[in-house]
Amino acid sequence: MVFSSIPFLFMFLPLTLGIYYALPRREKIQNLFIFLASMFFYAWGEPRYIFVMLLSISVDYFAGLIMWKFDHSDKVRKGALITSLVMNLALLGLFKYGVFTIDNINLLFGTAFEYPHFQLGFDLPITHLPIGISFFTFQSLSYTIDLYKRNIKVQKQPINFAAFVVLFPQLVAGPIVRYSDIAKELDNRRVTLDMIYDGALLFITGLGKKVLIANNIGLLWAQVRAMELAELSILTAWLGIIAFTFQIYFDFSGYSDMAIGLGKMLGFHFPKNFDYPYMSKSISEFWRRWHITLGAWFKSYVYFPLGGSRRGLSRTVINLAIVWLLTGIWHGASWNFIVWGVFYGVIIIAEKLFLGRLLEKIPGVFRSIYTMLFVIIGWVIFDTANLSTAFGYIAAMFGFGGNSAIADSTSSYLLLNYSVMLLICIFACTNLWRRIYTALYKITPAVLNYCAVAYEAVVFIFVTAYLVNAGYNPFLYFNF
Repeated sequence: MVFSSIPFLFMFLPLTLGIYYALPRREKIQNLFIFLASMFFYAWGEPRYIFVMLLSISVDYFAGLIMWKFDHSDKVRKGALITSLVMNLALLGLFKYGVFTIDNINLLFGTAFEYPHFQLGFDLPITHLPIGISFFTFQSLSYTIDLYKRNIKVQKQPINFAAFVVLFPQLVAGPIVRYSDIAKELDNRRVTLDMIYDGALLFITGLGKKVLIANNIGLLWAQVRAMELAELSILTAWLGIIAFTFQIYFDFSGYSDMAIGLGKMLGFHFPKNFDYPYMSKSISEFWRRWHITLGAWFKSYVYFPLGGSRRGLSRTVINLAIVWLLTGIWHGASWNFIVWGVFYGVIIIAEKLFLGRLLEKIPGVFRSIYTMLFVIIGWVIFDTANLSTAFGYIAAMFGFGGNSAIADSTSSYLLLNYSVMLLICIFACTNLWRRIYTALYKITPAVLNYCAVAYEAVVFIFVTAYLVNAGYNPFLYFNF
């Protein structure tokens, strides 16, 4: 993956920022550089599939121009929108769900359909997923849909539009930046020293979350996941999936922090993507705090157009069911993801109908336990090989599978080795550290500013040392 190359990480970003700051302060020139740098960034990991992205950019750019040129013709404007929707969803469906669909058709009907291969002077198979396709297609679609609704103005400059779609900080794993979020900054922005400082602090914080926390706690999940289900004690099963619960949070929120920080260093303000989701007291609240930009996208472009909650309770339930089915499908071509989306849809619908009112009557600590229990079970479904393994793992967590022991020598060993890391994860995923920092800042702001600089330096040194010596450096959401 892109960031698993140490020379690339430590050479591309400083060089790119250095050139960007040296360029004349004209948006056209800076946007052209962003576009070229982003193309290089993406091509480093996915050179063949860059044509998929360029096709998406071209169709949506010209669809926007057609809507603007024929603003008086609803038929033409709708045709342009449909072209954009069909093209983007077809690309997403082909590359992300093509293999899954063909496999299931062959299994169901006993056929032997082969996977299509495209030849553009080189092989372009659908068996490989272009990095970040779910993110850049949703971003590009936000432009054509909002333009059709007349919520935004057309972008006539092709480089400006292309720069929006391929912005390298958040190109491959989000947050999902809608055109309306940065439309003004594409045409007119400025970078201040405060923005560079804040962006660098946020970037290094995200880098530390990903490399120092997610990677290390992920080793625990990797060990447990490699074990046979029959070997798992109850404690081992819980330790493993709790480790993944922390890993995916620090991995994805860490990347989001890095992206938002880099965006700020370039003069852009990307939307927040995480808000301490593991502090939630209901599943509905959890999904308002987790991957915020994805939830906002589905709410704006699926839930509200379907009628939202304005057409009665039964229609609301149907709309929620559709959104959560699509949310599961968006995450990947697997029955696990579909069941995972349905799992959350059922809980959220239950909270909407009656469970939410019951939760409000019980103490907050029990609401937190309820939320984390279902979140953890959800992560089992999300990150196991298949549904059979997921259900077997869940059974082992509650003593109905595995070796049925509450604890054994393996769980004791894992707990001893990872106890400090687990405590760090628990502390770091709450807002306690932020509250402490805010309180101290009111007393000694100057001292804390110096401490923040020292913190950046220390984290950067530790990250560098870790990456030089470690071989385990996955970015989980690059798979989406």
